[in-house]
Amino acid sequence: MFEQVFRNIDDVLWKEAGCTTELDYTEQCSWLLFLKYLDALEADKKVEAEIEGRKYTHILDKRYRWGTWAAPKDKAGKFDHNTARSGDDLVEFVNDDLFPYLRGFKQKASGPDTIQYKIGEIFGEIKNRITSGYNLREIVEQMDGLRFGSQAEKHELSDLYETRIRKMGNAGRNGGEYYTPRPLIRAMIKVTDPRIGERIYDGACGSAGFLCEAFAYLNAKAKTTKDKKILQERSFYGREKKSLAYVIGIMNMILHGIAAPHLLHTNTLAENLADVQAKDQFDVILANPPFGGKERAEIQQNFDIRTGETAYLFLQHFIRMLKPGGRAAVVIKNTFLSNTDKASIALRKLLLDSCNLHTVLDCPGGTFQGAGVKTVVLFFEKGSKTRSIWYYQLDPGRNLGKTNPLNDADMADFVELQRTFAESPKSWRVDAAAIDPETYDLSVCAPDDGEVEKMRSPREILDEITTLDAESAKSLETIRGLL
Repeated sequence: MFEQVFRNIDDVLWKEAGCTTELDYTEQCSWLLFLKYLDALEADKKVEAEIEGRKYTHILDKRYRWGTWAAPKDKAGKFDHNTARSGDDLVEFVNDDLFPYLRGFKQKASGPDTIQYKIGEIFGEIKNRITSGYNLREIVEQMDGLRFGSQAEKHELSDLYETRIRKMGNAGRNGGEYYTPRPLIRAMIKVTDPRIGERIYDGACGSAGFLCEAFAYLNAKAKTTKDKKILQERSFYGREKKSLAYVIGIMNMILHGIAAPHLLHTNTLAENLADVQAKDQFDVILANPPFGGKERAEIQQNFDIRTGETAYLFLQHFIRMLKPGGRAAVVIKNTFLSNTDKASIALRKLLLDSCNLHTVLDCPGGTFQGAGVKTVVLFFEKGSKTRSIWYYQLDPGRNLGKTNPLNDADMADFVELQRTFAESPKSWRVDAAAIDPETYDLSVCAPDDGEVEKMRSPREILDEITTLDAESAKSLETIRGLL
């Protein structure tokens, strides 16, 4: 049922001049879906308060609640078309009244982790792109049919929302920014193995896929009410710079069951690493930071190793934000392993000296749709130097693409072998002592089968050529004597 609702909404959005891509469709669905969810949340809270004999104070004034402006009902509980706004009246109300009212919550909120602050953040950045009030009315009526009551309904909605995010990634515009393949995320989580009570962080959370999957992983292990309370209130933390990704991340976490996400709308890299204290650090870090971007000189001043490459700044941030003994899994371009510039060499040295880089997963081309680069995943623990590195070369046996995406079965061999760092045709170990101390080159190079022949020096090669020339000359003289 819900799938058809989303299709109907897309059909309406297709008519809108301001909505031309999957990103636009998801953006507009997200703010409407958020208000519909908020209405359902308030209804549940009100019932709880009545059962406990308390008076419930609504977050939103009555004029701005979903049941007033979006989906008014008559006495029979049916949609009341006589009182519902439509056409220009509806668009004017949303743009000039509703959005300014919701933006004001950021200033009134008691703190950044409150639902009031999230409301102010979302509507302070996002814009209504639906210009036709009749299209908006049709979309609102479709959206009103969605329900958040049962776990089955929430699960179906979260799956549909994930599908929408995946389509955004496949659309080709900043694809990797919004969607990391879920089988890869799940494999990264299995290797880092977060535990209930640990704090999990993604400083470049995008659509919050890592945090949602980590919640699913730990929620399956939660046995008590206390466990579930810990997962809801003090387990998952993220930061996101871009407005659309921030909104999508919040909505994604809500639909996956995290009622009040600890997501901050901020530029993570604007924080000076020198200001990070022990209380700010996390037990587990899971991330796929944006790569290829460039940061301004004043942002680079926050880091010991200064570079314009965004991913390299994020990696320094993650190392600093990890607790001693903490575990991390970070996606990065494979060129990081071998680049010869000073920043790359210094960063590899920092990683090897301050952390145990125990695993490097080499991902094939096509793992990330639309990214256009090959990637690796770095698995490391903070607090001890690297002694040896276990490499695994992922080879699913087919070309990965939109019609052949990565799946969980592709990752099973890696997860199984990684437990014991077992060697295989796809995996091998490299002693840290064998790494060049000048370049710290960590290239993914599988060892040859059998003994590796020692490379000869240029002088040895020239000596052999001279010997062979002398032998050839002697043979020619013998042949001339026989003629």
